Amino acid sequence: MKLNHAQPLEYSTDQNQLNILGFWIFLGAEIMLFATLFTAYFVLEGRTGSGPTPAEIFEITPVLIETFVLLTSSFTIGLGVHAMRLGRKNAMLTFFGITLLLGLVFLGVEIYEFIHYYHVEATYQTSAFTAALLTTLGTHGAHVTLGLFWGLFIILQVKKRGLTPETANKSFIFSLYWHFLDVVWIFIFSFVYLKGMM
Repeated sequence: MKLNHAQPLEYSTDQNQLNILGFWIFLGAEIMLFATLFTAYFVLEGRTGSGPTPAEIFEITPVLIETFVLLTSSFTIGLGVHAMRLGRKNAMLTFFGITLLLGLVFLGVEIYEFIHYYHVEATYQTSAFTAALLTTLGTHGAHVTLGLFWGLFIILQVKKRGLTPETANKSFIFSLYWHFLDVVWIFIFSFVYLKGMM
């Protein structure tokens, strides 16, 4: 395996560069998935039937907590990648750990939110709007859950094997995934919640 020392560790081999390119292509497919969910949501948003409207069920406080926590986690994963590039394994693991803890807080608030929707009778069966809303939020939440397990495995691998071209590549690809989830959340925050509360 020939290392290119002019590149950061995660890009240092031809295979690593191909892995990153492949992951960008995968993210393109994920963008299409969320674009489809958003399209369905915007089409069905006004179809509340006898159920509640967005303004009646959305609460600003949990949404602000979720947004703050997820955006902060984007910052900490960036610090983790920066530490990785400096070869500071412990700092990298700390920042990755903080990122996962923030992700866990996000999920906890989202679960609270789903319980709130259930109590105000905004379920999958209530209306086209609630079905589209819960599907969109649930899909993003499932991606965050997957990210938590993935990030945990990354941390365990780096702890065991240290910073190698392979572990750095996996860690960087995970950071791309995490940033992607944050970007999707910004769209959810802006076009689902804020728009719905107006």
